Amino acid sequence: MQVSLSLSLSQISLVLCLLSCASLIGARYTPDWASLDSRPLPEWYDEVKFGIFVHWGVFSVPAFGSEWFWWNWRGAHVSDYVQFMIKNYPPGFSYPDFAPDFHAQFFDPDEWADIFEASGAKYVVLTSKHHEGFTNWGSPYSWNWNSVDNGPHRDLVGDLGNAIRKRSLHYGLYNSLYEWFNPIYLSDKEAGFKTQDYVAKKAMPELITLVNRYKPDLIWSDGDWEAPDTYWNSTEFLAWLYNDSPVKDVVVTNDRWGNGCYCKHGGYFNCADKFTPGQLPNHKWEKCQSVDTISWGYRRNMKLTELMDLPSIIKDLVYTVALGGNYLLNVGPTADGVIAPVFEERLRGIGVWLKINGEAIYGTKPWRVQAENATVLAWYTSKNTSTVYAIFTSNPMQNSFKLSMPKTSDSTVVTLLGNPEPLKWAPLKSTGLIILLPDLPFSLAEAWTLKLDGVA
Repeated sequence: MQVSLSLSLSQISLVLCLLSCASLIGARYTPDWASLDSRPLPEWYDEVKFGIFVHWGVFSVPAFGSEWFWWNWRGAHVSDYVQFMIKNYPPGFSYPDFAPDFHAQFFDPDEWADIFEASGAKYVVLTSKHHEGFTNWGSPYSWNWNSVDNGPHRDLVGDLGNAIRKRSLHYGLYNSLYEWFNPIYLSDKEAGFKTQDYVAKKAMPELITLVNRYKPDLIWSDGDWEAPDTYWNSTEFLAWLYNDSPVKDVVVTNDRWGNGCYCKHGGYFNCADKFTPGQLPNHKWEKCQSVDTISWGYRRNMKLTELMDLPSIIKDLVYTVALGGNYLLNVGPTADGVIAPVFEERLRGIGVWLKINGEAIYGTKPWRVQAENATVLAWYTSKNTSTVYAIFTSNPMQNSFKLSMPKTSDSTVVTLLGNPEPLKWAPLKSTGLIILLPDLPFSLAEAWTLKLDGVA
């Protein structure tokens, strides 16, 4: 009897132990913001820092004004768009008539992936569906309004994803929750979003199918702002995504899950397009920016003066990373599937700069001070406990460079990234140092990095 009792107690103890371990390992998130917001952000996202955004769709065919072409023409009736159609297309021409001309005949996913890899980006986010509702994959919920049934007759999402992952880059997908002219959505909207037919029949089953089929590392949600998250069933979807989806352990999400969610709920925060905080945020964030400052989609009428030059992009990247953010830079391909040479030039230029200065970007953390007006403005990033990088985006035009914030010691070593020789330096009276710079190497990006080892 004693043996039997002993075995029984051991079994009970084992069961309790297993239950305890299971509760720690398999903690499940409930469909409410308090629970979902407690999920730690997968570490890969903060490490990578820099990604490429790709806006591509039927809007790339007219390629006029912006990717909001359909809405500006038929929704807001903006004069420039209306006149463009009157002058260039016959009466009765509708927006869906553009789709057959979305040929993508020059789309080479490996070529795109090579360009993105050369840029130094570590993740890529493609529009799987913009507000026009056209899906760049064969969605069973978007009959004849997708890239397999119409236009390219290709699975654009799948083809690019395969090429991206062959290069060990992370692959993310943008998805618009709403669709401007979807009649089911408009019916729900007319009912004050008290009905959810569009969510039940289109938005959610389509999004779940997208995740199951392509297993994205990141979901960039958008098109949410007209309705609350309760209409979209956002918390239910995210609970499934974090608990049971095939990407539950790695997937990253943003904050666009319903009116009022921006900068408040979700994974990392976008807050707004081209969000630029004035100080260090207390939550992981991302700045999405476009090389074309006017549009996210390709424009045939873009001008060189409307594009960010390389120094402007690098300044924006450095500012963002110094304040703890990720930088997602957009390019819009043509309807033919070409990344315009001017965009490619910008991306490859970033890559050249990152080959030398990338250690001051990738895997870094914000330092105790994010910037100082030194000899010229310097932005700080850090690694470990005693390595600090000071990135300056203008040439000081002198050999002495003063930094007042780092606290030096006898073991402090200063180098210029790209130049292995230690630089001479001297401490200032209380804190900081003055550094003797070599002649700065030519930089198309007009940015250089000082590495300070052994500082506090």
